[in-house]
Amino acid sequence: MEQRAWRTVIALTTRLPAALDTQLQRESGITHFEFFVMTLLSEEPGHRLQLNELAKKANASLSRLSHVVSKLERLGWAQRATIAGRRGAQAVLTDAGFDKVTEAAPGYLETVRGLVFDGLDTEQTKQLLEVGEAIVAQMERGITRGIGRAGRGSDTP
Repeated sequence: MEQRAWRTVIALTTRLPAALDTQLQRESGITHFEFFVMTLLSEEPGHRLQLNELAKKANASLSRLSHVVSKLERLGWAQRATIAGRRGAQAVLTDAGFDKVTEAAPGYLETVRGLVFDGLDTEQTKQLLEVGEAIVAQMERGITRGIGRAGRGSDTP
């Protein structure tokens, strides 16, 4: 049963992001990660957040996030800002970036519903939330203990 469950996790973590990327690129010309970063910024006061905090919220390395913010800057959807007396820069969603997120959101949400939530009832959605939160918490505990870092071997179920 573990192997079957694991293969389901693999299918979810590979096929769903690919489908969301396809929809967003086709309809809005952005990747799923770019949309996610802009969405996170759109939800913050002043549409801004320290890059290191944004990286944590986006589950990304600072390097990957910085690369994406640079692309968003070139497109006019974000900019970097500094705050006097504080280290690090902030990513700031521009008005054009907010408009892009707003434009892309309906198609994205329709795709998420069609691929995930339309196939689940309320109880299954609750279970998905509970299982997802439990897995994320276990991953955090494992990462803290050094599991899953480069150089460590592991056996896939």
